[in-house]
Amino acid sequence: MSGAVSALRAPAGAASATSSATSSATALYARASAGYDQRVAHAVELLRAAAAEHPGHIVQATSLGAEDMVITDLIARHHLRIAIGTLQTGQLHDETLALIPRIEARYHRLVEVYEPSNESVVHFVRDHGDRAMYQSIELRKGCCAIRKLEPLSRMLKGRSAWVTGMRREQSNNRGTVGFTEADDQGRQKINPLADWSWADVWHYIAQNDVPYNPLHDQFYPSIGCAPCTRAIAVGEDFRAGRWWWEDEAAKECGLHVHHDNDDNSNNESTHAPETGATA
Repeated sequence: MSGAVSALRAPAGAASATSSATSSATALYARASAGYDQRVAHAVELLRAAAAEHPGHIVQATSLGAEDMVITDLIARHHLRIAIGTLQTGQLHDETLALIPRIEARYHRLVEVYEPSNESVVHFVRDHGDRAMYQSIELRKGCCAIRKLEPLSRMLKGRSAWVTGMRREQSNNRGTVGFTEADDQGRQKINPLADWSWADVWHYIAQNDVPYNPLHDQFYPSIGCAPCTRAIAVGEDFRAGRWWWEDEAAKECGLHVHHDNDDNSNNESTHAPETGATA
């Protein structure tokens, strides 16, 4: 699905982002489509193979978004030995944080929570202010590095594989993401929902009563830190609510960017040498 564009649009006639939502995300988006059962089976196969290949050394890096909630459900439903970890950046919505105890109660799985260094956060805010992300791409990425990348490095320490909820449909940058690929440290990265549509994600959630973030019901398809996330309006793309003040090409936090050592450029990781957490 090379060069795929973000296919999500708020449905015609749906409430605007500034209106009170009256329909659930499952009612709006869940649709059965051709090949759905095969895609679910393939995702389970990928997860099962990865768990067997990396026993005790694999983690799902969950952003607690819809895709990652599907993956957590698959892991728990099929009793797979894959740890679950998330990043508590210090800037998440309350609705997002509330999913952590819900996951633990529903699936009887511990969620590993990784936080940024308090000292690093204090120094960054002291030097640049708490609205630094709006001032420049460099400062926004600096904030992401402290709040996401460094904690992610601790989550992945000693592990040889990780699982993300990346999908090709999410953005042009992610249009060529593979089911498995290598990250910059040589770890295997598994993207079991790479070929799933947004309708697939919500069809699975509806079928299996998967818990999800209530912000999805308010036209937040992609949810990250609160200062960097807004609801989308009718007709906007899937990730229009993320870092909306930046150019589309810059809309990655660094969790899922492949760094090319030859020219020091940043490119979205592809099938041949991506989170999130799926951020």
